[in-house]
Amino acid sequence: MTAPPSHPPAIEFDHASFRLNGHPLLQDLVLSVKQGETLVLLGRSGSGKTTALKLINRLLLPTAGEVRVNGLRTVEWNPIQLRRSIGYVIQDGGLFPHFTVERNIALVPRIENWPRPRVEARVRELLATVGLSEDLASRYPSQLSGGQRQRVGVARALAADPPILILDEAFGALDAITRSEMQKEFRALQQRMQKAVVFVTHDLREALLLADRIALMEEGRLVVDLPVAEFSRSRDPLVRAYMEAFSGLPDPE
Repeated sequence: MTAPPSHPPAIEFDHASFRLNGHPLLQDLVLSVKQGETLVLLGRSGSGKTTALKLINRLLLPTAGEVRVNGLRTVEWNPIQLRRSIGYVIQDGGLFPHFTVERNIALVPRIENWPRPRVEARVRELLATVGLSEDLASRYPSQLSGGQRQRVGVARALAADPPILILDEAFGALDAITRSEMQKEFRALQQRMQKAVVFVTHDLREALLLADRIALMEEGRLVVDLPVAEFSRSRDPLVRAYMEAFSGLPDPE
């Protein structure tokens, strides 16, 4: 019997490194993310997390090794096509302040020349998906709360139904209650949508809640890459330091 064809990982770092003015920001990273999987990059500021994200969407090119998206090296992708295939969420949503909520969400579909009725239907659908009222569609970001702006940012990232989502400290600027709500809502969304997700955070609690796997980074290097259920049991000294710093954390659901 012929084996079924195997699909390449959605994202793959193959001994990828990045140096800036001779200084290593990322060193020999070997890591992959499958479709439907959420990988959390955990680490302190300067550990290489955001550099890794920028290699995925070709804001940076590796100075050694390769990064592949859907089996194709990022150097072979058209940068515009690559970035349109990836939804990107940053702190506070990263919204255009002079665009209404509707225009922010509809940005990529309109660039892709979707018909107007399809765009309008997609905006309504996504507002409902992220728990926002249609009444907010005509408002501007300055008229929204922080949690509402973040929900709009998630909706915009999902607008053209990209197979990959990358989130850089996406909920870090929110108050504790809103952040907890957004984390739970995002986890529920991912369970339904099955994207390939890379989520950057320095917060172990957030990592344990959202991840299928946690990749802990330090000084540009990968320390461990473990399923979330195994991470808290690791005997690696840096993992133990994180666990002790966040002692009293509940087990992830």
